[in-house]
Amino acid sequence: MSKEKENLKEKSNTIFETIKTTPFNYVTLGILKGLGLEDKEIKNKPFIGIVNTWNELNPGHKHLNQLAEAVKHGIIEAGGIPFEFCTVGPCDGWANGNEGMKYILPQREVIADSIELMMEAHRLDAMVTLSSCDKINPAVLMAAIRLDIPTICVPGGPNMYEIRFMSDYEGIEQGIYDDFEHKLNCITCGTHGACEIMGTANTFQCLMEAFGMTLPDAATSPAVSRKKFVIAKNSGRQIMELLRKGITPSMIMTPEALENAMMVDMAIGGSTNSALHLPAIAHEMGIELNLEKFNEFSDKIPTIVNVSPSGDFGIVDLYKAGGIPAVMNRLKEFLHLDCMTVSGVPLKKIIRKREVLDDKVIKPFHDPVYPKGGTVVLKGNLAPDGAVVKQSAVKDPAMLKFEGTAYCFDYERDVLKALAANKIPNGSVIIMRYEGPKGAPGMPELLAVTATLMLRKNLDKVALITDGRFSGATSGPCIGHVSPEAYVGGPIAVVQDGDIIQIDIPNKSLNFKVSDEEIKNRFKKWHPIEKETKSKALLKYKALVSSAASGTILKY
Repeated sequence: MSKEKENLKEKSNTIFETIKTTPFNYVTLGILKGLGLEDKEIKNKPFIGIVNTWNELNPGHKHLNQLAEAVKHGIIEAGGIPFEFCTVGPCDGWANGNEGMKYILPQREVIADSIELMMEAHRLDAMVTLSSCDKINPAVLMAAIRLDIPTICVPGGPNMYEIRFMSDYEGIEQGIYDDFEHKLNCITCGTHGACEIMGTANTFQCLMEAFGMTLPDAATSPAVSRKKFVIAKNSGRQIMELLRKGITPSMIMTPEALENAMMVDMAIGGSTNSALHLPAIAHEMGIELNLEKFNEFSDKIPTIVNVSPSGDFGIVDLYKAGGIPAVMNRLKEFLHLDCMTVSGVPLKKIIRKREVLDDKVIKPFHDPVYPKGGTVVLKGNLAPDGAVVKQSAVKDPAMLKFEGTAYCFDYERDVLKALAANKIPNGSVIIMRYEGPKGAPGMPELLAVTATLMLRKNLDKVALITDGRFSGATSGPCIGHVSPEAYVGGPIAVVQDGDIIQIDIPNKSLNFKVSDEEIKNRFKKWHPIEKETKSKALLKYKALVSSAASGTILKY
């Protein structure tokens, strides 16, 4: 065996290290032969894991089995042996507004752990991941940096909403249409793929590419396009090149690449869930990512991608306008251009010839969607460790600075009942607590509440503040991730009905008009609400999870 081939199989060859001293490993060889492999393949070709998050529950993932076949073709053509295995891939849409949402965020750690366990147990030499949706994309990045073997990510791509197939298509933002049919078609999946807005799913497909962990255009090419399958096949070929060159995620996902991803997040109006997942990814990289970094980049990077919920268009329009390479070309004066990518070349070579093809979708700096970055972190006596809002999606300028009377709720169902009974007047601030990582537990998204507010024209001056989180689709003055959360004794726990809440997004502050002395007195009578939880998985999560301010990582 040549030296190069020995290096390519450095990890998988450890399976057979003891074969000279014990006959047991002939059993392992026999098992591998049971997969239809020959001795010469097993001994000479590297083993490549294909991590597939395919399932039949999630329209964002239902096509990934087909993409996996394309990846296999590329690997085989380039001289490797592909081994496909699956892990879980939840659909947030199924869980929104019901008890299932508590079980979504905890799966990020389950996915990362399962990938690590499968790859290490079978001593695979390199890895290609297939993922599309919310928690799953950050989870595979967490696993990639943790394993630090040659890895390429293949995002499943965006879907196309039904609105695209209507003759009078103008964009995917519901607000530009008047009738119910058009609005409904703006949220109805017309194909497989991730929901076409800049929610958490597409945000992290885009950030995978910004990190340098995908081939060019992998994030925005439509799920059902020929281009997507070509990218998948080329990713199978390219993983062998990375293996030959010894390029691993730690060489790509550097501190500078993390900053690139954060700047792209600002420019695209990314999901507020970035403030959970980027710190978790950074933690795997050995970096403590302070939330103030979001404010630093927000102040210098405007929101330039005109995609819902910050704009009018969809991810497919972003692809047609030049995709993430075009966005990064427009940002090039801010970016670290020498960062390595899985293409085997620095970022500057990827983006140097990529022009913006539609200024209405990728807007110029002098005419941005919003003059600052999408996500901003607020602090004050209501959120000492921080809270998060997508400022680019606050369409009414009057709501950027707002004072309102607090209406406090400890259960989501009670908020929905109050809204249905018209018990919350315009000019209010809804406080939803005990929805945090430990308090819920599971830190559910509160889409049922935000969607109700969006549809109520008479509540256009109502803000929502919670220690839970929101879907990336959320717009308006919805402030989440309040830390510390109520369950652990954060100040949000002692806000009372009638307190005056002060929101000042431009100055990044969030306060309630109550003295420090009064807050201390209220805490003397306070005790946390314990929500009944029988799930062993959620109880384990509750015991180990950290604050939203540190990325809801698990601390052992």
